[in-house]
Amino acid sequence: MLRGRGYKINHKRVYRIWRSLGLKVPEKQPKRRRLWLNDGSCIRMRAEHANHVWSYDFVEAKTSKGRKIKILNIIDEYTRECLASHAAFRIRSEDVKNVLREVMLRKGAPEYLRSDNGSEFIANHLRAWLSEMEVSTMYITPGSPWENGFVESFNGTMANELLNREIFDTLHEAKVLLARWVLEYNTKRPHSALGYRPPAPEAYLWAIYNKALNYGKRFAFRTVQHL
Repeated sequence: MLRGRGYKINHKRVYRIWRSLGLKVPEKQPKRRRLWLNDGSCIRMRAEHANHVWSYDFVEAKTSKGRKIKILNIIDEYTRECLASHAAFRIRSEDVKNVLREVMLRKGAPEYLRSDNGSEFIANHLRAWLSEMEVSTMYITPGSPWENGFVESFNGTMANELLNREIFDTLHEAKVLLARWVLEYNTKRPHSALGYRPPAPEAYLWAIYNKALNYGKRFAFRTVQHL
């Protein structure tokens, strides 16, 4: 973030200051083997472009009076962009469907949607609607949250940087602070998997690329028709 503001810094010095101030230092994660089938194919599909694989999951917070707030997070696994973060005291499968519909109106429909086997995600009417939208569902193995690692990582980041730091007196306050944090995450916060760029520029570049690609196809089609 400092380099993005034009400062010339040494990452080792920043790291030393970080430790000396007692700030949280992420522990190194052990390497994990990929999940493979007997035929050598990989179970876990990797996103190859924007709108290829979305994933969604719930994370919870509480108000100052102890009332539980449920938050539905939807991310694009390729761009790492948070597409939606919907907070409510109660979220049912119909609410999940409505949030997905709003996101698809803005972003288009994904090819695949990854989730756990929660009752909100496996409801028959939701699966039927996704089938009509030509969206394939990918449910992880029960009790294996690492198979949905992208959104689990996002939920952990949200918990560390927002939910564990703020006291919410009302649901409205939680929604306001949540929207502010998501905006900063998408537009300012560097992401290591994106070369320390925020997710929003990556999504914007893909939108420009797809627009140019579609324009090229239309131009080529008109040229062939003219010939």
